[in-house]
Amino acid sequence: MSSLTPFESGDTAQRASDADRDHVAAVLGEALATGRLTSVEHADRLEAAYTAVTVGDLIPLTRDLPGTTRPSASAFSAEQQEVTALFSKVIRGGRWVAGRHTVLRASFGALIVDLSDAVLPGREVTLELNSFCGKLIVRVPDNARVIDEGSALFSKRHVSGGDQGGDPNGPLIRVTGQARFGKVVVSRGAADWHWPWRAH
Repeated sequence: MSSLTPFESGDTAQRASDADRDHVAAVLGEALATGRLTSVEHADRLEAAYTAVTVGDLIPLTRDLPGTTRPSASAFSAEQQEVTALFSKVIRGGRWVAGRHTVLRASFGALIVDLSDAVLPGREVTLELNSFCGKLIVRVPDNARVIDEGSALFSKRHVSGGDQGGDPNGPLIRVTGQARFGKVVVSRGAADWHWPWRAH
């Protein structure tokens, strides 16, 4: 029985709230943790949950899963994710689940992150980019709007794809964090994505 079953007798055209989406994400995370969903199924359903407009859009996503009143500690959390490159080169791309607050760190290494196919939980995501003597390169989705609130100290910092571009209905990505003696590049689109690779 789905956690949204009570809505089925009511108005399924009712607009879904962020709390409704988060509750479905918790159920899906529990299903992934217990082996009821594969990672691909989880990512597909999670993306559908965070782009759902009505409660009716959410109901099918958990209909074949047992409801949960209290997600376990291993269940998916939409709040925070972290990826770190320490004295190494790390590449994260393809279909993966970012957090509402995603922390990316590069220290004496390189971290390359492609968000173009990632599942973004919600309409606004914060990327905290911290580079210390390292290189951090991020590609954001083509329809994203970007606000840069980060800083740099003895570093190279380039953030493109600002708020004037992208889709007004696309995700808002707020970039924070600090580059110290390193390099941070945030770009949108294939043309922008390739240029940083030629820099060094």
